[in-house]
Amino acid sequence: MADREFDIIVYGATGYTGRLVAEHFVREYGSADDGPKWAMAGRSMDKLEAVRDEIGAPKSTPLVVANADDLGDLEAMCNRTRVVLTTVGPYQLYGDKLVEACVKSGTDYADLSGEPAWMAEKIEQHEAQAKASGARICFSSGFDSIPFDLGVLMTQKTAKERYGKPAPRIRGRVRAMAGTFSGGTAASLGATMKAAAKNPKIINVLRDPFALAPGFDGPSQPSGMVPTYEKDLDKWAAPFVMAPINTKNVHRTNFLLGHPYGEDFQYDEMVLTSPGEAGRKMAEAATEMMKNPFGAKPPKPGEGPSKEERENGFYDVVFVAEMGDGESFHYGVKGKYDPGYGSTSRMIAETGMALLESDAPGGIGTPGSFLGEALVERLRDHAELTFAVED
Repeated sequence: MADREFDIIVYGATGYTGRLVAEHFVREYGSADDGPKWAMAGRSMDKLEAVRDEIGAPKSTPLVVANADDLGDLEAMCNRTRVVLTTVGPYQLYGDKLVEACVKSGTDYADLSGEPAWMAEKIEQHEAQAKASGARICFSSGFDSIPFDLGVLMTQKTAKERYGKPAPRIRGRVRAMAGTFSGGTAASLGATMKAAAKNPKIINVLRDPFALAPGFDGPSQPSGMVPTYEKDLDKWAAPFVMAPINTKNVHRTNFLLGHPYGEDFQYDEMVLTSPGEAGRKMAEAATEMMKNPFGAKPPKPGEGPSKEERENGFYDVVFVAEMGDGESFHYGVKGKYDPGYGSTSRMIAETGMALLESDAPGGIGTPGSFLGEALVERLRDHAELTFAVED
């Protein structure tokens, strides 16, 4: 693929999140003449030209027109580039043909999917061909699930360095977060629920923590769905809306890497509230909100917070590694900018950059399985994430 016209194409660049991805390339890497050869793609040349000018990209920035419903368009686009980054979701509605085109052409792919049933379907349909063509299909390359996938990976690295073995259980706990989930995340959940109503098999996928590790049946996992007082942290913990996808991706990374975390590994995610009665009530209220996590007016795809709101956002996640015999330690992952947009756009952009440098074989994987510590370093250097042992 070294002779392809572009290194990276940002597909969906006229949408809210896609525009932020393109802005990241302008900010971090300048024009295609100076850094990676990147282009903006979408359905409308007029809109692409307008966004290019609005974000301050050079007039020389290449623009590519491709319709998500037209396999021919998508194949032509994929044959021009080494990597496609797509923000065009929900992927179960708009992603099938692009995955097919990337797999067929041997083009690397990264998206922001938090749709495990769709992902499981794509693994079954395309994994063998992706391995044959060399395409690396990298799902969930944003807030779901990079901080959690790579957070567990780095926590386990620390466990092996300290104790000579992986942690048999890790708790992922969101300590603090300011910002919003993306309209794409809300739309993806809505599309998944509609699909599940028509196809009950999807419910089984959503419930199975190992749904993205086909053929592997691991140990029982903590549910993370009941408010819990965590004595060691002196806080109450409540269910986390993104846990059903993040935990599956963590287990898929472990599966694809040959179970370096162990075949008996247990992992769950929750949100911390506060100590005492107030914390308990907050945790119970958060549990009730899980029935309708985005409220009466969920964000719509294409809409999002202001620049000020994005820049004032952040997130702080702690991973508690339980080593047994009372031994434990904490590993922290923190991100600047709101998780659903500002940080997510940076994460998928750097996933694309890391794919350019990776020699991982083709297949359908995760940021952790394909890129691992190389992506951690890129996120530290270019996306303002921190990864660090705390005690």
